[in-house]
Amino acid sequence: MRVFSGFRHPGLAPQCALTIGNFDGVHRGHQAMLALLTNEARHRGLASCVLTFEPHPRDFFAALAAKTEATARPPAGPPLTPAGGGTGPGAPGADIAAPRRIATLRDKLSELERCGVEQTVVLRFGPQLSRLSAQAFVDDVLVAGVRARYVLVGDDFRFGAKRAGDYAMLDSAGVTRGFDVARMMSYEVHGTRVSSSAVRAALAAGDMDLAGALLGRPYSISGHVQHGRKLGRTLGFPTLNLRFGHPRPAATGIFVVRVHGLGAQPLAGVANLGTRPTVDDAARVLLEVYCLDWPAQLGNDAGYGRVVRVDLLAKLHDELRYPSIDALREGIARDVERARGWFAGRAG
Repeated sequence: MRVFSGFRHPGLAPQCALTIGNFDGVHRGHQAMLALLTNEARHRGLASCVLTFEPHPRDFFAALAAKTEATARPPAGPPLTPAGGGTGPGAPGADIAAPRRIATLRDKLSELERCGVEQTVVLRFGPQLSRLSAQAFVDDVLVAGVRARYVLVGDDFRFGAKRAGDYAMLDSAGVTRGFDVARMMSYEVHGTRVSSSAVRAALAAGDMDLAGALLGRPYSISGHVQHGRKLGRTLGFPTLNLRFGHPRPAATGIFVVRVHGLGAQPLAGVANLGTRPTVDDAARVLLEVYCLDWPAQLGNDAGYGRVVRVDLLAKLHDELRYPSIDALREGIARDVERARGWFAGRAG
């Protein structure tokens, strides 16, 4: 899959079949839409293309609202509405809190590629894009930018400043600007509408089975193994450290995990996803993984620099702030035993 930052690149396909969205998590609803998109693209002889945004638009509006609140005098009237409000993020009375992030950009792009998408255009969501009218979005982005000939959207799709554009407007624009428009209705699993919000709720509740059912796969995080402070080694529990590139992950806590990418077979482990309140005040989000049985042939430093995928299988508990390093060591030992018990209960 080819990935483009913006659409002013000569490598973009001359025409495409397009879908638009944040695709956080690339859950089963997204997968169904992408399957329809790639099939339609094949029949039409077009490149399949996803248009997505970074940061998430609600991240932008939440930051803008916080900045406005920090600099404004006490309001005498209604609160200021950020650009791009209306019925969407930033609208009066709307929840504009930044959503917790399910997946990093790396993992989102990886899943889009796995779904057969041929090219992805990542647009930076900032002041300029937030103020773009619905008509300008059609003209500048869909027609002149990615050169869409077919556009597939969800049943709740809105676009443009103040979310003024809807499906009817997009369909009408397609007639005049030469592209077809289709709409896919919501996707359900066991009577539950599949959405990124539903996945976030499952992860927040620690229900990894439900999250996996909504995603169609175990919830996972991937990335390069990086050098850390080596504190785990001094505690007797050396870890693989992966950064989560967003300050508010959808899942936090201590998890039973499985690690892929270090050999022919995945390795069982236990992991902390969060900010390590006992030892780190920097509030950096890390995934720290202790493998229960580290293969001797790998050596102590074999993981550094490798790209691994960590499946989060079950949540043991939330992050804890221990009163001392010794208490932390004892807590990790208990988590390791609970993880071993979890795997033993599923053996055979």
